[in-house]
Amino acid sequence: MSEVADLINKYGFPIVAAGGLGYFVYYVWEWVTKDIKPVLGNANGTLIALIDRIRMLDNDLIRLNQKVNVILSLRENEKKPDEKPKETTDTEYRNAGRE
Repeated sequence: MSEVADLINKYGFPIVAAGGLGYFVYYVWEWVTKDIKPVLGNANGTLIALIDRIRMLDNDLIRLNQKVNVILSLRENEKKPDEKPKETTDTEYRNAGRE
């Protein structure tokens, strides 16, 4: 403790405080680059994998929704054999599940 007091007496408080803050910045920089950066890299890889899985599931849900809509429209057309089957567009199939 007396060493710090001697440094303050010799160089002044602002210089000693600036040196202490410089060491603090150095310590935080080392901590971030050695401990935090590798963990963030692993988390980034995991996040990308999860996003890819979500996209695959979304595509699967879209395909299943289209299949269900086709089956429902075919059943509707079977119930009404005397009427001309309604032609539905691809856009109508996509929008039918969102109603």
